[in-house]
Amino acid sequence: MPQNKFQRTFIVGCGCTAFIKPRGQRTTEDMGLEAGTKALLDAGITYDAVQTAFVGYCYGDSTSGQRALYGLGMTGIPITNVNNNCSTGSTALFHANNAVKSGLVDCALALGFERMAAGSLGTNFPDRPPPTLLFHKRTVDLEKTLTSGTNFGPGAPRMFGNAGQEYMDKFGAEVKHLAMIAAKNHAHSVKNPYSQFRNGWTVEQVLQAPKINAQLTKFMCSPTSDGAACCIVASEDFVHAHGLENQAIEIVAQGLETDDPAAYDAESAMDVAGYGMSKRCADNVFKDAGFADGEGRDLVGVVELHDCFSANELITYPALGLCAPDEAHKMVERGDNTYGGKYVVNPSGGLEAKGHPLGATGLGMHFYITMQLRNLAGPMQAPGLFDIPDKRGKFGLVHNIGIGGAVVVSLLRRPEFYKAGGIDSQARLGYNHAYECRPVTLADVDKVKSKKSSKFVLQHAKL
Repeated sequence: MPQNKFQRTFIVGCGCTAFIKPRGQRTTEDMGLEAGTKALLDAGITYDAVQTAFVGYCYGDSTSGQRALYGLGMTGIPITNVNNNCSTGSTALFHANNAVKSGLVDCALALGFERMAAGSLGTNFPDRPPPTLLFHKRTVDLEKTLTSGTNFGPGAPRMFGNAGQEYMDKFGAEVKHLAMIAAKNHAHSVKNPYSQFRNGWTVEQVLQAPKINAQLTKFMCSPTSDGAACCIVASEDFVHAHGLENQAIEIVAQGLETDDPAAYDAESAMDVAGYGMSKRCADNVFKDAGFADGEGRDLVGVVELHDCFSANELITYPALGLCAPDEAHKMVERGDNTYGGKYVVNPSGGLEAKGHPLGATGLGMHFYITMQLRNLAGPMQAPGLFDIPDKRGKFGLVHNIGIGGAVVVSLLRRPEFYKAGGIDSQARLGYNHAYECRPVTLADVDKVKSKKSSKFVLQHAKL
């Protein structure tokens, strides 16, 4: 279908739980109900308005998505469960967005949650080889090409540590640059009440933390986490019919791509870790948004990118086109990745500080960028997003990657029909959930649950 045949799409509601240490304190249905309730309250609609839903998680039995959403009502809508490794949440959003974009529905919901085990990621199916086995073998094979030589540590940090080492070998970066990225993210997280860690570790503390492998210390790595997030996507007709012009944020362009042969065949640890896939996806997203090759990045003001390890944030700057291939560490030195610089990257604290509940991560990123573009992020607000002549302001960029592999890149912006005033999410929730983290109540659920089919809510909702 030609691009101009698609509907425009908008995030009209979003919600998030706190990301917490994985201690089994909350169930996936309880977290999913909280995030979904907040998103519906934010949008000012009930669950009856949702025509389809996509639910992302990596650890859990099939149809866990249905179980979580049945707390809002059993309305019979299509509910599809999604598992795409660390990009699961954004993949759920990608499909919800496509359902609206294609005109199949006018309102779709994307929910993601995770209840994880403590410690490094592993397989839940030891009776079969993991799908990422070839990536891990290639990671080890390529260590002979790196100055650090044979690495150590768990598979995921080893893979991304090697990718960072390749960048350092090529362009002269050092481990201190990885520490500067991590310290920047931990400093940002101090202002985020949703974050798992709010310690504000300094560069020195990051460097002195226990080493996970040759390149990374503990504070350069994202922790396992429990949490949930939700976004509601709607058409322009839906936005106007529900008076959401003061809060709808347009999904200007969005892409999902998987690996090409370079992930296995190239002599590049960066490609094994998804550099090439991220670059292709970002380039295509900016092209879909109407920009020529390499253009559009100067109109980006705020970014949430996949810093599962600080090494991945380093190599992702050039992959997204935020700087030249050899300029990532110089961008760090200039402070062009934080407040007062060219971009504010991971104002939430990123995965390293706020946590990484796999199914919720990508939707949480879109929650934070949506609130930035609504100019509601309070102490986390990136400055200057609307200090340009265009009423739409600057773009927000989201990057969410999963090894094995898949990457989602989204380009978001306030629409030209934006108008301030009227009832908004702060009035509906009674506070600004962009930077205040509060639980929901049964009274909140009662406001947004299905009015046609909600008996299940009354019987089974637990908050």
